[in-house]
Amino acid sequence: MTATAPSLKLRALATGARAYSAVFAASAAAPYLSRPTPVRRTGFDLELTVAAISTEVEDVVSFELRSPDGSDLPAWVPGAHLDVLLPSGAQRQYSLCGDPRDLACYRIAVRRIEGGGGGSLAMHREVAEGDPITVRGPRNAFTFIDVESYLFVAGGIGITPILPMVREAARRGARWRMVYVGRSLATMPFVEELQALDGGELELRPDDQFGQPDPWELLGRAEPGAAIYVCGPPQLIDAARALQPTLNPTGSLHSERFSAPPVVGGHTFDVHLARTGMTVHVAADESALAAIRREVPGVRYSCQQGFCGSCKHAVVEGAVEHRDQKLRPAERADSMLICVSRAAGDHLTLDL
Repeated sequence: MTATAPSLKLRALATGARAYSAVFAASAAAPYLSRPTPVRRTGFDLELTVAAISTEVEDVVSFELRSPDGSDLPAWVPGAHLDVLLPSGAQRQYSLCGDPRDLACYRIAVRRIEGGGGGSLAMHREVAEGDPITVRGPRNAFTFIDVESYLFVAGGIGITPILPMVREAARRGARWRMVYVGRSLATMPFVEELQALDGGELELRPDDQFGQPDPWELLGRAEPGAAIYVCGPPQLIDAARALQPTLNPTGSLHSERFSAPPVVGGHTFDVHLARTGMTVHVAADESALAAIRREVPGVRYSCQQGFCGSCKHAVVEGAVEHRDQKLRPAERADSMLICVSRAAGDHLTLDL
């Protein structure tokens, strides 16, 4: 894979594995003009306005968020996300998928998931243009590193953090290859934006044409020493993590998932909820959060991966096996993040 001309080589594999390529004319976006006054925060929150809502593809809408007074928003880098406070008071995380150079607005995209945790349904059904919306961030747990060669693999709505990375790789003139998988082209957002980028190779692999993707085949597209970025279904990420050391030992793998990781090395324990008087049994292969939500569906959570801190609760009694990436040592003495951390013994009591 090389990119010596200022054009994009798009390889789209047709039905029956027929391949063809098309060259897209280069397009350069004019640099954005920044304004001098930053948006004001209320504590850690940003009070923004939903300036526009757009249907991207089937079941995916994007939200353009701006400051009510038109001032600049805090800067961000590819891979960053926002914590969005939903009308119900629940909190969810959505990747920024716009252009980091445009400080006039943030863009997030949300796929409607009927059987999910309710966050996507609330965004689709309850948020309208002109509404105020509270966000926190931007934060970044998916760091974009500066190297000479990249392989990007995105599955479905996993394109949202990847898109700004591809845009930045193209801007830097780095070598990049993008493999984008999804159920069908009709369900894959931002294809046209990817096609407009220069200097790399874009491969579209909808399942209805090519079947389920083979992670070994996908990761084999990376150059030696490349940075490999993967975002999509958990099975794709887990396979990538297992395969990368063998396929590309000199490279690096970076991933972000949108669902809770599987519990590894867990054991059963009971959690007593001091405020409600309930005792909840936690199975060896489930999180304390999942078990508690069966009895207290409204318990607060967001990332389910131990880095946002939304599900922090005080520990009244019992020792904790901390698995989070958020709490400081002093906090771990009497608190835990129930999405990933567990009892060190067979019992915990929480102030919940």
